[in-house]
Amino acid sequence: MIPRIALTSGEPAGIGPELCLALAAMQLPCELVCFGDRALLEERARALGSAVRLRAYQPAAGSVRTAPEVGALAVAHVPLATASVAGRPDPANARYVLALLDQAIDGTLAGEFDALVTAPVHKGVINDAGIAFTGHTEYLQQRTRSARAVMMLTAGALRVALATTHLPLRAVSATITGDLLCEVAAILARELEARFAVPAPRIAVCGLNPHAGEGGHLGDEELRVIGPAVARMRAAGIRADGPLPADTVFVPQVLARFDAVLAMYHDQGLPVVKHEGFERAVNVTLGLPLIRTSPDHGTAFELAGSGSADPASLVAAVQLASSLATQR
Repeated sequence: MIPRIALTSGEPAGIGPELCLALAAMQLPCELVCFGDRALLEERARALGSAVRLRAYQPAAGSVRTAPEVGALAVAHVPLATASVAGRPDPANARYVLALLDQAIDGTLAGEFDALVTAPVHKGVINDAGIAFTGHTEYLQQRTRSARAVMMLTAGALRVALATTHLPLRAVSATITGDLLCEVAAILARELEARFAVPAPRIAVCGLNPHAGEGGHLGDEELRVIGPAVARMRAAGIRADGPLPADTVFVPQVLARFDAVLAMYHDQGLPVVKHEGFERAVNVTLGLPLIRTSPDHGTAFELAGSGSADPASLVAAVQLASSLATQR
């Protein structure tokens, strides 16, 4: 049985809709259902000269999954609030973007879909509509009523999870606590073993400050919080090591000793993953009652409608979601 994947088309003025159309021209290991406005997808296809055939998706929970037809895309129609122009975001469509997510999440939780893949959204546009939104990860945690969601990006064998996600840098130190780090490490270790078939995973825990605090001379979070948290992880049976300086933990000789890196904040770990393989890096949300992946890039308004956006990361996200769903 092949998996059925729910794919949200994301911010309508961004590259998400055209990347979804690009997927339809490929042989994929899953049945793909795209959530989006059908007229928008048709208009974008015409503008790009795409010959993709759109067909209406009929909900069928529990039905047999069917092999995808190359050149066709099943669309679960969700109407735009207002007409969308490529490259020109409009906060009036913010609730449309969230409606895509809500319907896809509900269908995945109900078993209609085996995994969820999300095209990029723009947090600022949603916030400009007066809606508090900090990102897919946090929204999925709240929407699925999960205790904790963990963002992990993977590019080949490189896996980097985050202790904190979409926070201003000045808020990171106060957010990092021993309980938080132990909870994130437990989710990371559990899901690496269960979903990625990594037995007894080895986790490198980064320090927060340069040189991991230089023995307290460049900050004391390593002594007060991170070091004691690593000791608690080990006592709980997690093979964790740290706090390690973030500027050397990604050196190949050091990285070879670990199965994943736990970074303290967004831009401490993710630039390394994106440098390693921007076209194949995938964002995976751990700690949820569903499988969710996404590409590692944003809405790229400057490329929207040009046909030049590279679908490789979204393809990798669909392939990983399919693999995880098949294993489960």
